[in-house]
Amino acid sequence: MKSLVIAIITTVSLAGCSSVPMESKETENIAKEFNAPSKDTAGIYVYRKDTFVGAALKKDVWIEKECVGQTAKGVFFYKEVPGDEKLEISTESEFSPNTLTINAKNGELYFVEQFIKMGAFVGGADLELANTDTGKSEVQRLGMAKSGNCDSKLK
Repeated sequence: MKSLVIAIITTVSLAGCSSVPMESKETENIAKEFNAPSKDTAGIYVYRKDTFVGAALKKDVWIEKECVGQTAKGVFFYKEVPGDEKLEISTESEFSPNTLTINAKNGELYFVEQFIKMGAFVGGADLELANTDTGKSEVQRLGMAKSGNCDSKLK
């Protein structure tokens, strides 16, 4: 019974709603065209599905040492980065950042899902590279958040 009560309290604490500043509909619609990135760059979409788990949490996302922005449920970011480079994409988590490394190639689009996972004290976050079709499909359902506004400093 005690574990059931703890599970319910944890779920409720992770299930509220949180919001972040959003881009204009025009900017969002352009990003959802999935055009090729500018010359000598790769395009990175970072998204967080519109799910119940962790809805109250906002989590920062970084590409290299630059703040991409703060996610909430149901948002995405788009950022062009130097192509033909190895890049680290990081997200804050409970005890330390979680990092995904990708080899970004010129002219390519990449889709990175940030997801919330249960933690010891608060929900953590992690990142996973999604295939292009899945990434495009997910981004089409989401709103585009404004870049910047990170609360944490990358460790």
